Amino acid sequence: MVTIPLDRFFPGGWIYQTRHWELKGSFYSRYVAIRKWKHLLPDGSPFLGEKGFPKKHLGKKNTTYMKLFLQETCRAELTHWVILLFGPFFFLWNPLWVGFLMIAYAIIENLPLVMAQRYNRIRLLRVLDREKLNR
Repeated sequence: MVTIPLDRFFPGGWIYQTRHWELKGSFYSRYVAIRKWKHLLPDGSPFLGEKGFPKKHLGKKNTTYMKLFLQETCRAELTHWVILLFGPFFFLWNPLWVGFLMIAYAIIENLPLVMAQRYNRIRLLRVLDREKLNR
């Protein structure tokens, strides 16, 4: 399996930047109740073997680990966006109704995972910012 090295992912990059509408992460808490369902999401790291990075729980609380975790949230988010981008290809070899069904499934399956990565990244950035202030 080919994976893009973590050092290629920059949490400050355009696609990963916190957007104004995310309200510093409170959008996910207030409007989509992410804390109530986030724990139900699957963690794909076991499928990647030793290249996987578990994201269910914060493994360590040191700065180095949290920066790696941040980069991993970027890689995971990009993975789910790419999966969504390939959705329209289902229309090429399926009846129209199946194409729409597959698009709906892709959105239902991947959008919550994208939201979880963005929410986690916002929270991790806040923790890292606090650590910088305490030094």
